[in-house]
Amino acid sequence: MAAYWTQQRDSDEPCYVISVAARMVRVHSQTLRYYEREGLLEPARSRGNIRLYSQRDIETLVRIKTLTEELGLNLAGVQVVLRLMGRITQMEDQINLLTEELVKAKQREAQ
Repeated sequence: MAAYWTQQRDSDEPCYVISVAARMVRVHSQTLRYYEREGLLEPARSRGNIRLYSQRDIETLVRIKTLTEELGLNLAGVQVVLRLMGRITQMEDQINLLTEELVKAKQREAQ
């Protein structure tokens, strides 16, 4: 059982209820519900329909809080930024995949 606690949690594993997630980000639970209604994030749901937030959701919430409080963006601006950040991540993944394929092709060519 000790090994369970020493293993790093999967960042997509839903494990925090709304009150805990709100405390972690230092916002009210209603704020998290509002963000969900606005489409900024979509927490997982338990069988009992309880919102469950993952570590990745917490990171997104911190990002939203930073964008709104420190940079003064409204939620429409936050949606645009989050969408762009997601697109950048996808493009970086695609670049990494293509780079790996290029390296493999060069290795085959050299043989």
